[in-house]
Amino acid sequence: MNFFAATVAATATALTLGASAQAEGMVSYKTTLSFDDVTFGLESAITDRGLVVDHISHVGDMLERTRADVGSDVVLFEKADVYSFCSAQLSRQVMEADPMNIMFCPYDIFVAQIPGEEEITIGFRAFPEGEMQVIQELLDGIAREAIEE
Repeated sequence: MNFFAATVAATATALTLGASAQAEGMVSYKTTLSFDDVTFGLESAITDRGLVVDHISHVGDMLERTRADVGSDVVLFEKADVYSFCSAQLSRQVMEADPMNIMFCPYDIFVAQIPGEEEITIGFRAFPEGEMQVIQELLDGIAREAIEE
């Protein structure tokens, strides 16, 4: 494939991703909604599916609180939280296919705002092909719903 054709193909692929990005090992979306609106939407999208938030890790707060203690002056996030939850039905399904899929449980979705950026990022780790795609579809639906996509 020549350079021009490769560039056109890459551009077309990037445009089809729209507001989403899939870096190696991650699926993420950006939104202009506020951090609080995104986290509210995330909690609602999780509970609307009959799931329970097991834990909220306040990663941004922890990193800011310990920044000086570890000798850093870098502010990584304005705000950043990770929501952990599980689905008994889907977890059983993927673990019956392969019990070692336990390594993916619980499932996490992060919400983060980088200093100086207006947009909020919501995302999750990408899952391997096969039976774990049902979990990726669940997380993708939750993340999109949280930002009203």
